[in-house]
Amino acid sequence: MNDSEYMRRALSLARRGAGQTSPNPPVGAVLVKDSVELGAGWHKGAGQPHAEVEALNDAVRRYGEGAARGATMYVTLEPCSTHGRTGPCTTALIRSGIKRVVIGAIDPNPTHGGKAESLLLDAGIDVMEGIEESACQSVIRAFTKVQRSGLPWVMVKSAFGMDGRVTRPPSEGQWLSGGGSRKEVHALRGEVDAILTSGKTVRSDNPRLTIRGTSVAAEKEQPLRVVLTSRENGVPKDSHILTDDFRDRTLIYRSRRIECVLRDLVSDHGVLSVMIEAGGNLVGQFLDEGWVDEVVFYLAPLITGGEVPAVGGEGAVDLERRIQMGSCSFNRIGNDVRVRATILRSGNFGDA
Repeated sequence: MNDSEYMRRALSLARRGAGQTSPNPPVGAVLVKDSVELGAGWHKGAGQPHAEVEALNDAVRRYGEGAARGATMYVTLEPCSTHGRTGPCTTALIRSGIKRVVIGAIDPNPTHGGKAESLLLDAGIDVMEGIEESACQSVIRAFTKVQRSGLPWVMVKSAFGMDGRVTRPPSEGQWLSGGGSRKEVHALRGEVDAILTSGKTVRSDNPRLTIRGTSVAAEKEQPLRVVLTSRENGVPKDSHILTDDFRDRTLIYRSRRIECVLRDLVSDHGVLSVMIEAGGNLVGQFLDEGWVDEVVFYLAPLITGGEVPAVGGEGAVDLERRIQMGSCSFNRIGNDVRVRATILRSGNFGDA
C-alpha cells in the first residue's frame, strides 16, 4: 500500500467519528511500519484521546512498548500542538520514536494550524502534508465552517413527490418515501449534532427526531432536537420530544432570528452540524437567507399535487439569485432516488 491508500484507511476511521466528536472534528490515524499496520484509531469524543494517541495505544496493545519506533503515522488532520482536555499530540508522536508523519489536511483552528510541522521537523521527524487533502478537508468541513464563521454546517433533508410537493391527507401519516430511504435517514441523523424543525411540524406530525434502528444509535448520543416557534405554547406538552427518554435533548427557541439560533447552538452547545427536518416554509426561509450548505432530497415515485411545496420561501427573484449546486450525487434507494448536493457559493468549506 502507498501513502494515499493508508490515508484512505485513516479516512475510513475518521468517518466513524462523524456526529460524535463535537466540538472537535472527526479524525482518523493509522500507524505503519514495514508495510504492516501496527495500530489504528479515531477520535471518539471530546475529552477522549485523539486519533494519533488511539493508534499509538493500539500498537502498544498489539505489539508491546516501543512498537512505534521508526514507524510512519498517517493522520487525516494536522496533530494538535497545545494542551486542551488532552495533551498535545505532537508531544506524544515525538516521544513515541516514530520517524515520519503523513498529514492529510492542515488544522483550520488558528491555535494549531500550521504549527505541527516545525515541531516535528525540529524533533527529527519527516513530515509530508496534503495526501488525500480534499477528502480529508471534506471530513472536517463542519469544523472548518465553525472555525471560520462561527456558524454550523447546515443540511436540509426532505422527501417529496415527483411534482415537488409534500401534500399528504391527514389519514396517510407523515411518510412519502420508502422504507429504505427512511432507514437511511436514521443513519443521516447520526452524522449531525442537532436536528432542527418548526413548531408547526411538531404540532402536525409529532416527530421523534431520534436515531433508531441502526448501529449508529448504540454508538452516539442522540442529536439535540431544536424547535423554532413564534407561539408561546407552540410545542404541545404531550409531544414526543418533550416526553420521551431524550427530552433533555430538546431545545425550544421562541421568536428568535435564525442566525442567533445557529450561533447559540455553536457557542453554548458545541454544535458543528445541523440537519433541517421541517416543512417547506422553514426550509425556504433557510435557503432564502443563505444558511444552507447541503441538501439531501429523497424523490418518491408519486405525484401528490396540492398546495404544500417541499421548498417554500420567496424563491429566486431572478436568475442571478437562483441557488446552484456544487458536487452532486444520485443514488437509487428502492423506488426512491436520493440527491445529495452542496450549495455552490464562495467560501464553501468542503464537498459532499
